[in-house]
Amino acid sequence: MENKMRDERTKSPTSKELVVKEKCFNTSSSASSTNIPVSHPSTPPATTRQEENNNLFPREAIDADLHAYPQIIDEIPFAAWAAILAGGFERFTYFGLIAPWQNYMQNARHSALPGALGLGQASATNISNAFFLSSFLTPMLFAVVSDTKLGRYKTLLIGLACYLAGCVVLVGTSVGRALDRGAGVPGMVVTIFLVALGSGCVKACFVPFLGDQLGKGGDRVEMRGGRVVVVSRGRTLQAVMNAYYWFTNVASLSSIPITYLEHHYGFWQSYLLPTLSIFVSIVLFVLFGPKYVKLEPGGNVLPKAARTLICAAKNRLKLDHAKPEYQQAHHGKTVAWSDSFVEEIRKGLVACKVIFSLLIFYLIISQMYNNLVSQAGTMTLGSLPNDLPQAFSGVACIIFGPLIQGMYSVLARYKIRFGPIARLTFAFIFCGLSMAYAAGIQKLIYSSGPCYSHPFKCAASSTGGKQPNMVSVWLQIPVYFLLAIGEIFGFVTAFEYAYAKAPQEMKSVVMAFSQLTAGFASGVGMAISPAAKDPNMVIMYACLAGAMGITAVAFWWFFRDLDGIDRQLDQELGGNEDGGGGMEFGGDGGSHSEKKAEEA
Repeated sequence: MENKMRDERTKSPTSKELVVKEKCFNTSSSASSTNIPVSHPSTPPATTRQEENNNLFPREAIDADLHAYPQIIDEIPFAAWAAILAGGFERFTYFGLIAPWQNYMQNARHSALPGALGLGQASATNISNAFFLSSFLTPMLFAVVSDTKLGRYKTLLIGLACYLAGCVVLVGTSVGRALDRGAGVPGMVVTIFLVALGSGCVKACFVPFLGDQLGKGGDRVEMRGGRVVVVSRGRTLQAVMNAYYWFTNVASLSSIPITYLEHHYGFWQSYLLPTLSIFVSIVLFVLFGPKYVKLEPGGNVLPKAARTLICAAKNRLKLDHAKPEYQQAHHGKTVAWSDSFVEEIRKGLVACKVIFSLLIFYLIISQMYNNLVSQAGTMTLGSLPNDLPQAFSGVACIIFGPLIQGMYSVLARYKIRFGPIARLTFAFIFCGLSMAYAAGIQKLIYSSGPCYSHPFKCAASSTGGKQPNMVSVWLQIPVYFLLAIGEIFGFVTAFEYAYAKAPQEMKSVVMAFSQLTAGFASGVGMAISPAAKDPNMVIMYACLAGAMGITAVAFWWFFRDLDGIDRQLDQELGGNEDGGGGMEFGGDGGSHSEKKAEEA
């Protein structure tokens, strides 16, 4: 009998047996605490139960475990928190720099609103979009360097050095004496170039670097607190990204002191604060350097990936036809890649297709840094600077971020599916609602005096062009709250998806592709910027809302099946060690998931 029991305990348990055992662990009577029939209901000794637990746990999770047990977040290592802290100071700098840019470029010195260069709204918006475009194009350069040569940590330090140099140039050329000598515009050009390099490097490398701090490994089943749970890597990755995004939004409140410095003192004083912040970020990255997980670059796989895609294109655009077995059987050709490499490419392409759908989403988010600032400038401000209301987006993210993370935990506890595709669809809906509301506010502005559809440009604005239309800026605040909820659902999910679905050797490249999508959005913003002026703004906001609504419907229609196969996609297309959606339960079988991934 003892031999039989020992043999049974060493077998890999079925999901049904595990469910039975979990129930037994939570009851005082342990007559059925093993799957071995017994003839009497006596409770086995505690040592026997502990011995059995040691044999079963921890172990790798299977699909059936996701049905049977709640998913929990693993302990987050110190290295991840250290990276989040250093990254928070970089985000303080980023938001601190761009918050006053619209005023700095649009308005002239000594005008109704703070200003320096006097380029006008259309030109200022165009330059702002040019900065965003360049900062979204440069990540690909740093991604290639990071993944093939230097690794993410060293590449980040180079990018942060460029960042610091750009900040120093901006401080120096925004001093009154430098502006008098015409250094403002050239200094702005140099600043945009250097800061675009620095922020582009961070966009490409920081999120993969942060994900690296979790180490490797997949979901596992453990006993915690007397119950069986699944320690989910996907949920842990999600929690880390949410924590980083929460710190990001705390850092975004840098716009509050910086806009007040701009309003009451001057631009160079306001830009000095983010310059100090980026210096602190660099110091923290160096100080915590020995604690970080620094993965070595895996070599340049981009040429091999390109050859694989070309081979697939020559074979009826099917990736399966690029596999070695197919090439050998149909063409007598030996290729330099494996089946697993082809599947990694497939997984990366799925991520890129999903991420590219965020184009209109990125375009709408960028409105808070240019056109919404200009909109606030035409409203009754009281003592508020017109570029301060955008800070309410950060405040809303700080409030709603933990609430939404708590909602994820509740859904996971009750095994309710809310995968990345559903979360991105919700992001699109909230962003569309924000632009619809902005269009309504703009219509209200145009319907109010003294200058109606041409603010500051009528005789009724008699005090030197300083009389705004009589609509309170506080009515604009809901725009930022709606955008904040959209950001939480959208940005965090995009971070997770890009990291989890990217091949190990191409994580920075896939992350850079997500920034390239944002770059295309800035290009669209530049194309429509000539129309971004009064009295056209109602139409512009309404068009953005409509485009976002159409995108939400189309996105859900084309990608909705990916949520059901998210875990299978991770397992079949390169393993699940990097997590996944983190909220997936069940799903379709293997062949179905492969078919759906290929269709996507």
